[in-house]
Amino acid sequence: MEEELERYESEVELKLYREYHDVLPMFKYVVETERRFYLANAVDIEVREVNGSVFFQVEMRDAWVWDMFRPARFLQHVQVLTFRDVNIEELERSELKL
Repeated sequence: MEEELERYESEVELKLYREYHDVLPMFKYVVETERRFYLANAVDIEVREVNGSVFFQVEMRDAWVWDMFRPARFLQHVQVLTFRDVNIEELERSELKL
């Protein structure tokens, strides 16, 4: 049973990687948070502070999320609030030709 579950998860992850490879040319940014990996065409990040605690508010439009358990990965609007690092990279057009 455990072996079947591992095989299933491997197949789902491979399918997700192939989807990522196919959709990458559609996006301008890669956004990585501590919990998720996104592709997006518009990204806005603001540093916020409340009671001495600093956090990031990241808003993305026209996005795709790397999440093997989510049935719909294309999202119109995403808002992420995090106390951890956020990595945002603008993709070069040459990177999009895999």
